[in-house]
Amino acid sequence: MTVLNVRRGLDAGLQDYAITWQAMRDFTDTRDAKTIDELWWLEHPPVLTLGQAGKPEHILGAGDIPVVRTDRGGQVTYHGPGQLVGYLLFDLRRLGFGVRDLVSAIEGAIIDLLLDYSVVAVARRDAPGVYVDGRKVAALGLRIRKGCSYHGLSLNVDMDLTPFKSINPCGHQGLEICRTQDLGIKADIGTLADQLTSHLSARFGYDSSCTTGMVQPGRQAVQTLLT
Repeated sequence: MTVLNVRRGLDAGLQDYAITWQAMRDFTDTRDAKTIDELWWLEHPPVLTLGQAGKPEHILGAGDIPVVRTDRGGQVTYHGPGQLVGYLLFDLRRLGFGVRDLVSAIEGAIIDLLLDYSVVAVARRDAPGVYVDGRKVAALGLRIRKGCSYHGLSLNVDMDLTPFKSINPCGHQGLEICRTQDLGIKADIGTLADQLTSHLSARFGYDSSCTTGMVQPGRQAVQTLLT
């Protein structure tokens, strides 16, 4: 039986990005072949993140929003309250997934979720993510280490979209962004997390899932904030 451990950080308030990032790396570095895969759901306070391909010139004006250069793939994006963020800490070798399979499965799960609400969405091979009528509602950014994934996806639910005007989202000038509430979806962020868990489990072949509290950051994560 393939089990997925789901951690709901949504129930613990906004989670600092730097601490969460370090916790993901610690988890990935210390896991072994028997470690159960995990899916973390949370919201971040306002933060701009630059992926490995990120160019500073795509940040047009951060203002008082902190900028973090991170090790995920992709370019610049914004995280903030009202956005559902999911981090997928999966053993891809055990699942039998390649990188392209991983991306397609995540996009497919989000598309399945939106279709539950009669919203037709698509993926674009040239620009990973999920789009509705040309507007981006979900973004992806991933990292693979030791055959295991971390980082993941973000789904705009009922967040303030104004900060997206200060960047070229994912490196694309003028890219329109939308939220699930703009698409007529009234479900709250927790409900969408539960439903998306089911769709991800189906796409990746997990037989069952168990829900626990958010992971506690280790000493290294705390030091990240102090240095």
